[in-house]
Formats: sequence, structure tokens, C-alpha cells
Amino acid sequence: MVPISSTNSSDVKRKFKYWQNRTLISTIVCYAVFYLVRKNFSMAMPGMEEELGITKVQLGVFLTSHGIIYGVSKFLSGFAADRFSSRHLLVCGLLMCSMCNIIFGSSSTLVVFGVVWVVNGLFQGMGFPPIARLLTHWIPPKELATKMSIWNTSHSIGAGLAYVICGCLVSLGWRWCFYIPSIIALMCVVFIWFSICDTPKSVGLPEMDESAVDSEKCEQVAFAAAGKLSSAEYRRFLVKKVFKNKAIWILGVANIFVYILRFAVLDWGPMLLKEWKGLSLSNAGWVVAAFEIAGVFGILLSGWVTDKFFNGKSHRVCVIFLILASFFIFLFWRISSAPPWLNVTFLVLSGFFIYGPQALGGIATANIATRRVAAAAVGFHGFWGYLSTVITGLGIGVIAARFGWSYTLGFVFYAGLIGAFVFALIWNSKADGYDDV
Repeated sequence: MVPISSTNSSDVKRKFKYWQNRTLISTIVCYAVFYLVRKNFSMAMPGMEEELGITKVQLGVFLTSHGIIYGVSKFLSGFAADRFSSRHLLVCGLLMCSMCNIIFGSSSTLVVFGVVWVVNGLFQGMGFPPIARLLTHWIPPKELATKMSIWNTSHSIGAGLAYVICGCLVSLGWRWCFYIPSIIALMCVVFIWFSICDTPKSVGLPEMDESAVDSEKCEQVAFAAAGKLSSAEYRRFLVKKVFKNKAIWILGVANIFVYILRFAVLDWGPMLLKEWKGLSLSNAGWVVAAFEIAGVFGILLSGWVTDKFFNGKSHRVCVIFLILASFFIFLFWRISSAPPWLNVTFLVLSGFFIYGPQALGGIATANIATRRVAAAAVGFHGFWGYLSTVITGLGIGVIAARFGWSYTLGFVFYAGLIGAFVFALIWNSKADGYDDV
């Protein structure tokens, strides 16, 4: 490692902090827009059912197909993101998602809908892994839970905007739920190209030392192995830190249950609230948006609690938050005769707590795998989460159609408890894997 001269230290520190904040803000905007051209489908579903006669089971097939392809793409994109430019992958992915949305909104046949939404899932997978790689290059491990929790608000911001914007547009017809978000995505492509750089090295800064505990130390040393690993070294490191790592596998399985709770509300919430609670589609959109906004604060709290009280052991916070999220789903399910405002409060509080585990599971995975294979590790983690769409898409479509929404919510509640148990299996695991590199 080569120390930076004291004469340049303050300039390097200031420049590093500027680029760290710029990268964090730019990637929040970027991923929020990825969500805008993904979760718009949920608001369009009731209109598609009414206008085109598409059934809940068929809509569930779309959600499942999209989710599985998205999970596979996220997994494979992780390997690509560790080896290629994050900026190029993000620009390509979002551009193609925008094109898919335009085509989808212009179509009327079941086959075209299915193919285009699967292709959208393919390019959606190019969103998170490149960003995970970017953040682990700019944020030291001891700050990653807090800073990445701030970044994870992008999920809630993007999905919340999708429900609010599309809730306003749906009165014009469900197709507008695809046209307007695609235009916003095209503008964001230009923004990404000019606002993001891959690594500190690409802007003339030293790479972080993996032992640096905070940003104050990051500008003082350069990481001796900052260059790319050879292909053979990368494969060996990947196998060791990801595929032979029990904690990574447990975090992945737990992610399935986190996403069952999350997607049950995100994908089916507007329809559930319209049919089971009698809300208008516009009001249902606002309720699901509130679920998302509550998640913003839950994410921030979970990251702060992790670093403040659990010494970076985010998997422990996941256990606690997932139990609380399940508890409020239970109240929403069982106290169905409660006043509407109280039912909405229960659902919103479940959103507050579910987004902690959603964010922290990926953070724990990145820290355990270390930044050398962070993108591949979070891609692998995300793949497990999107396996849940077999259940939250087709599965919930079938349950809701045959047994009703009450049975659906009961299933979601028990899935949350199982997820908390799976997280608890690694309660005593270390916070990160940097001492075993």
C-alpha cells in the first residue's frame, strides 16, 4: 500500500467524499427509475383484467415468468458487473426496459404481453448488481450498513412513485401506466451516463483499503490489489466466498420469505385492496405507496440500529424486523372488521418493518463476500429472492382466485415467520468476511 502525501491528503479526502455522495445519490435515482418501469404493471393489472379479460391466474403467470427471468438475470449480471463497466450495464439495462414498456403499452395480445414482460425482466436484472459493485468500491465496510440502507430507499421511492404516478394515470387508461414511466426512464439514461463513474481509480483516487473502517481512512491508503483479479483467481475467490459459504446460502433462502411478504403487497396490493377492502384503484395505489414510504424509514432505522447496536451484524436485525413485519400482516389479516384507517395502518407498519430485512440481507451478503465478488454475491442473493415469484405470482393468483384474499394473507403471515427462523440460523455469524480474504 502506498500512503498519500500529507500535502494532498485534504484534497483527496474532499474529492473522495464528493464522489462517494455523488455515486450514492445517482444510484438512488437510477434504481428508483428501474422500479418505475417494473412496478407500474401492478397498477395496470385491474384495468387489463377488465378491458382484456385477462384472469388473475394469467396475470400471476406474467409475474412469475418476469420474476424468474429477473432473478436469473440478476444472478448472471453479478458476474458481468464484477468484470465490466457498471455505468455501461446500467445504461443498457434501463434503456431496454424503457423500450419494453413502450411495446407492452402498445400491445393487446396475451403472447406479446408475456414475451415483452419476460424480456423486461431480463434487462431489469442489470440494475442492482452493478450498483452493489459501485457502492462497495466507494463505501468502506464499517459504513456499508448505514450508507447502503440510505441507498435502499431507492426501492421504496421508485415503487411509491410508480403507484402514485400510475394511480393518477390509470383513469386515462392502463396503457398510460407504461408510456409515461418509459419516457422518464429514457431521461434517466442520459443522467446515468454523465453522473456515474465506476471506481475511485477511474477519477484519479486511490482504491479503499479493505481494512479501512471509515471514510476518514479511505483516502490515506491505496489498496494494493486494486487491479482486477485474474480469471482463475476470481473463480477461486468466488467459489470460496460465495458458493461454499453457508451464511451466503442461508441469507439467500431467507430472502425468499422476505420477498413473499414484500411482493404479496406490491404486486397484488392494489387488486386486494380494491376487491377485499372496497377501495377505489386510485386510493389503493396511495395505500401501497404509503406501504413503500414507510419502508424508507424502516430501512434507515434498520441500518442505524445495525451499526449502532449490533456492530454491523445486520442478519440479527433481520430476525427482529421480519417478526415485526409478520405481526402487522397478522393484524391486517385477522382484524378485518377494524376501521379502514386502522387496517391501512397495520399494512403500512408491515411495510415499515419488511424493508429492513430486504435491504440488510443484501448488505450482509456483500460484506460477507467482500467487495471483490460483491456483485456476484448480491446477484446470487437476489436470485433466491426472485424465486419467490413462483409463489407470489402464479401461487397467489391461484390462491386468491380459488380461496379468496383471507387465505392468501394467512399464507403470507406464516411465510414471514419461517423467514425469521431461517435468518436466526446464522445469528452468531460474523458481520463481514474481510478478515478471511
